[in-house]
Amino acid sequence: MASAPDGRTPGTDSVRGGIERELASVRQPLQEASTLPGRFYHDPAIYRQELQTIFSKMWLCVGREEEIEKPGDYLTRTVGGDSVIVVRDTDGGVNAFHNVCRHRGSRLLSESSGSGLRHLQCPYHAWTYGLDGALRVAPHMEDARDFDRSQFGLNRVRLERWDGFLFINFSNDGPDLMQFLGEMGTKFARYGMGGLRRGKRIDYTVATNWKMLAENYSECYHCALIHPELNKVSHYTSGETDLVNQATVGGWMDLRKDEYQTMSLTGRSNRPPFKGITPEDHRRIHYYIVYPNMLLSLHPDYVMTHTVWPDGPGRSAVVCEFLFDAEDVARPDFDPSDAADFWDLTNRQDWRACELTWQGTQSGGYTKGRLSSLEWMVHIFDNFVADRLAGRTEPTPLQRLPG
Repeated sequence: MASAPDGRTPGTDSVRGGIERELASVRQPLQEASTLPGRFYHDPAIYRQELQTIFSKMWLCVGREEEIEKPGDYLTRTVGGDSVIVVRDTDGGVNAFHNVCRHRGSRLLSESSGSGLRHLQCPYHAWTYGLDGALRVAPHMEDARDFDRSQFGLNRVRLERWDGFLFINFSNDGPDLMQFLGEMGTKFARYGMGGLRRGKRIDYTVATNWKMLAENYSECYHCALIHPELNKVSHYTSGETDLVNQATVGGWMDLRKDEYQTMSLTGRSNRPPFKGITPEDHRRIHYYIVYPNMLLSLHPDYVMTHTVWPDGPGRSAVVCEFLFDAEDVARPDFDPSDAADFWDLTNRQDWRACELTWQGTQSGGYTKGRLSSLEWMVHIFDNFVADRLAGRTEPTPLQRLPG
């Protein structure tokens, strides 16, 4: 759809107004609020608007800096029609570029990660770029009038780091990453996440809407029923929400017994707790959504992350990674299975629940539901979605902590 002279899409205000009216019941206080209407998980038009107002405007976690440790190491991530290359150049710098040749628009790289790149060469007409994005070779362009190679380097994507994580932003507007994170940017400095190393990665494809994954992560109302192993180690009603801002919502839950050390099938750990954490941290698991695509779970002895990548209204790719103290990972007998096996089981239980919910909400028999007192974070997340679809970037007054 063409844009108006002021840069807005024609009808944007009326579309937003219609969404505001449709989401009025979501805006109510928790005790009176409804869930998102079913079509917000299925309507391709809503999905396209989410890509435009959320995923193309906000900071997205793409992975860990350790994934591109050496010059020529790279990763790619795709959301909607946008694909990005993150690559370490020969000087050791990290760059992010649109994965698009400046000639006729071919994708440059198709693999999700790799190493040993010396340059980026288009597979269509061999335009070739340095790892700094500069156009080095453009065959048979000598006769093109006023063609200046320096003006046809790869288009950059904003990239910033936070505690070892790499974030990109397809928009050139808005706050830098640390300003966006606010209090969350330093809240868990004691965990030293920048120095942790990945010990395990598990990739999933889930037949559900990306929002359902975030909503499911936001509550443990379901845990006693579908996560008996989790509920044995951490009671589903424990803990509280302790931070809400424009970037995040989250809080903590308790380990059930004094002898339990972490989230595993036995409640025991193969590793000591992180050195810098507090006595309270030894008994807690911290769970946070970093909007829109990062689920961050901090345990006494490891950190687990999920990054969620929507691929249409009813399909999501999820990357689950487990981070440990670098000294533990370096040991010959290092074994992450106590953590990874527990959460792989729990993840698959969650994915099944989310897939059933996505299927059910397609039915004409579903309109909107109501929320329990255990779904406070779901309410906050749904209001975040409503805010962004309405063009707002700050949390509504409804998004405040209980009490």
